[in-house]
Amino acid sequence: MTFQRRCPGAIRVGTSGYSFMDWVGPFYPPGTPRGAMLDHYRRYFSTVEVNSTYYRLPPPSTMRGMAQRTPADFQFMVKLPGELTHGRQGQAGPAEAFRRTVEPLVEAGKFAGALAQFPFSFKRSPEGEDYLGWLRHALPETSLFVEFRHASWDVPELEATLRQRDLGFCSVDEPRLPGLIPQKAMVAGETAYVRFHGRNAGAWWSGGSERYNYLYRTEELQEWAEVIRELSQHARQTYVFFNNCHAGHAVVNAHMMEELLGLEPDRG
Repeated sequence: MTFQRRCPGAIRVGTSGYSFMDWVGPFYPPGTPRGAMLDHYRRYFSTVEVNSTYYRLPPPSTMRGMAQRTPADFQFMVKLPGELTHGRQGQAGPAEAFRRTVEPLVEAGKFAGALAQFPFSFKRSPEGEDYLGWLRHALPETSLFVEFRHASWDVPELEATLRQRDLGFCSVDEPRLPGLIPQKAMVAGETAYVRFHGRNAGAWWSGGSERYNYLYRTEELQEWAEVIRELSQHARQTYVFFNNCHAGHAVVNAHMMEELLGLEPDRG
């Protein structure tokens, strides 16, 4: 596949992370070290979702360096630390630490927002909805997008629940298994957000990276291309990220999606 950088526009497509050694060969030139991967990635994409922050927040200087090494039109979406989405102790410390970490991206005008990816154990309840309100209060100036895993959140009033708290919604493509939230395309604010996890149903409940070992077929992405076009009609900006990162599948599928959406290559 020939990779090209697409002109940033109303729809941006990227991957969930970029620093993977098994992308050397499929995407990165042989011998590429981790420290040079962003320099290559930025040549082909105008956005990336930073997932490593779920495990550990880097110092602000790391984000400052990432901002400096990317073009002026580049945008970062950053995942909240697990303490906020999986721990859920309602402590302000992790939220403040996250805010400090992304401040250099904010200052550079390259911070698209934060992803709150909640686990399957986070079920809809009065306490769960209260926690969404707490999270909004803890990060009042951050564009927040919520990804649910549990099907209990698939209710007609979900959009109103999110809008009331000024939270965006992250639509997902994942295995269609009992208990998981079904495919749901929705814009709860000014920004649409779609993540592709793959459809590796056999490995989903085993956890680990193998659940994301999946390469989408063209016809599977075509289903979503129509949905994404429709979402973009109701949003100022639409972000599409591929999290099926095993062996560079995310890069291949991201470019397939760009082609399906008819996004223009950057000739500059």
